[in-house]
Amino acid sequence: MRAHIVHAHSESDSFVSAMRDVISERLKAIGATVSQSDLYAMGFDPVLSPADFGERREPDHLTYALEQRHGFETRTLAPDLLAEIDKVLAADLLVFTFPVFWFSVPAILKGWIDRVFISGPFYGGRRIYGAGGLAGKRALAAFSLGGRDHMFGPGSIHGDLETGMLRHFLQGSLGYVGLDVLEPFVAYHTPYVAADERSRILVALGDHVDRLDRLPVMAMPDLDAFDPGFAPKVATTSE
Repeated sequence: MRAHIVHAHSESDSFVSAMRDVISERLKAIGATVSQSDLYAMGFDPVLSPADFGERREPDHLTYALEQRHGFETRTLAPDLLAEIDKVLAADLLVFTFPVFWFSVPAILKGWIDRVFISGPFYGGRRIYGAGGLAGKRALAAFSLGGRDHMFGPGSIHGDLETGMLRHFLQGSLGYVGLDVLEPFVAYHTPYVAADERSRILVALGDHVDRLDRLPVMAMPDLDAFDPGFAPKVATTSE
């Protein structure tokens, strides 16, 4: 198995970086080949720009999705994008480690998705969800946040994490391109807990990775339930 970790934390001694290290070690222990994109250490530019395209199909008007396809087909995308795209396409498992900021992922990770999950090899037309370009690959998110566990879930103050707060990421980004999104690992209240509790969380994370092949997969829309224009199919009844 080839695993690629996308890490979004600026500090090498952070708890999220410790989570990244635990995941890497456990994956290697089960025989995986592990690569990494440490976005802050790389100085990854998260901002979409016309400079992403070395050669334009339409030089007078920029349509990002169309130029992404052209740039990938001609290998004229910016070198940093081609490098990241190739890492993703080579991986069987994508792992994302990050802190939650304002009900979302850090800006640098959002920008990585914007620039790397390109039209063409990742998605396009009806090539989404189960038919997406990354179908057959898996994704695992492991993230920290400041809230306590009772603040999340049905009836809680913040609502559900998977289908609420981070749906835009887990479904709208990862699931959309065809990835099987595994049950994420959540480290609650980490800025405020004592060292022994942090150690316990890291042990639990290692156990989570060890169960990789048994983790539940997040449900995604079934394309068979929708017509070619993605409108819900109307059930018919026979008399």
